Amino acid sequence: MTADTLNITADALHAALTQALTPVHLEVLDESAAHAGHAGANGTGQGTHFRVRVSSPAMVGLSRVAAHRLVYDAVQKFTDAGLHALAIEILPLPRT
Repeated sequence: MTADTLNITADALHAALTQALTPVHLEVLDESAAHAGHAGANGTGQGTHFRVRVSSPAMVGLSRVAAHRLVYDAVQKFTDAGLHALAIEILPLPRT
C-alpha cells in the first residue's frame, strides 16, 4: 500500500486508533506543515507528521514503551504508506 492508495489524514488515523484502542480521550493533529522541507515531508504540507494525544483503558498498567507500541501497531498501515513521524503523548485516564 502506498500513500497514493491510502489517504493519510488526521481523521483516518483517529478512526484507526479509535477502533484499536477504544480511547476515552484522543486528539490527532497533523503537524506536517510545520515540517515542510524536513526529511519525510512530501511537499503537500499534510499527511507525513502527526501528534497523537491518547488516553485508553487498554494502556493501564503498561510501560510507556508498551503503550507506544499499541499506538504504532494501530497505525502501521499508514507508516507503511508514508507516515514519517508520529509524536505520541500518553495521557492518564480521567479520574471518576
